Amino acid sequence: MIALLISAAPVAALEQNCRFIQAKADREACYKRQEDELAAKRKPAPATDESKTLETLRQMRQEDDAVHRSINNICRGC
Repeated sequence: MIALLISAAPVAALEQNCRFIQAKADREACYKRQEDELAAKRKPAPATDESKTLETLRQMRQEDDAVHRSINNICRGC
C-alpha cells in the first residue's frame, strides 16, 4: 500500500488532466489548482510606476485642451 501511495504521488502531481482522477476531492483540488495557476498567469502586473500615470494624465489633458480649442473655433458666431 505504501509503495502504491509513493508511486501515485508524483503521478498526481504531474497530472494535468484532472478528469481522470478517480477521487472526487482530489479531482476538485486539481481543478482548483489549475484555476489558480491560470488566474495567476492572466493577472496583470500591478502598476506601481507613478511617472507613467502622470504622463498619461498629462497627455490626456493636452488632448482635451486641443478638442476644446477646436470646438471653440467651430462654434464661434453661432
